[in-house]
Amino acid sequence: MVAKSLQLSSRVAAFTAVMVALANVLAAVSIGLTRVGQIGLDFSNIAVFIAAIYAGPYLGFAVGLLGGIVSGINFGLLGGLGWLGLLGLPLGKSLTGLTTGVLYRAFNVTQRAKRSLLTIPLVLIGYIPEFLFTIFFFVTLVPYFLGPAPWLTTALLISILAKAWLEISIMGAFMGALTGNVGFTTFVTNILSARKGPRLLNTQ
Repeated sequence: MVAKSLQLSSRVAAFTAVMVALANVLAAVSIGLTRVGQIGLDFSNIAVFIAAIYAGPYLGFAVGLLGGIVSGINFGLLGGLGWLGLLGLPLGKSLTGLTTGVLYRAFNVTQRAKRSLLTIPLVLIGYIPEFLFTIFFFVTLVPYFLGPAPWLTTALLISILAKAWLEISIMGAFMGALTGNVGFTTFVTNILSARKGPRLLNTQ
C-alpha cells in the first residue's frame, strides 16, 4: 500500500511538473511571437485546462499558479505591472484551473461525445472567474498598489479583455478536440490510472 501510494505521488508530481513546464513554454512562445506592448496572445492555459480536466481542480489550480510565472514575468517584471503582475497573472490562471476542474467534476462528463461537446462551453465558463479578476486587477489593484498608470486606458483594458476571450475561444475548440481524442485520453489515463479522479478518464 505504501509503495502504491509513493508510485501514485510520483506520477502526480511528474504530471504536474510536465504541465507546469508546458504552460510556461507555451506562454514564452506565444507571447514572444505576438506581443505588442502590454498585449500578446498567451496560450499557457492549455496546460491548465489539461490538468484541471484530467486531474481535477486542485492540480488545475496548482498548474495555473506555477504555470503563470512566465506570463507574470513578461507582463509584470518586464512590462508595466512590476511585482503586482508577477503575482496577479498566475493567480488569475489558477482560478481558471480551479473552476474548470470543479465544473468537470460537477457535470461528471463520462461519454466521449458528451465530453467533446461539453468541453467548449465548460472551458468558456471556467474562464469567467479569471475574467472578473482581470477587471478587478486593472481597475482596483493596479491603481491602489502602483499608483496612476497613464498607459492603462479604458481602450487598452477592453483590448486586453477582448484578446483574452479570443484566446479562450481558440483554446476551447482545441480542448474540445483533445478531450474527444481517445488516444490522448488513454495516454493521460495511463499516467494517472491509480489516481482517484473524475470518471472523465473512462473512454468507454
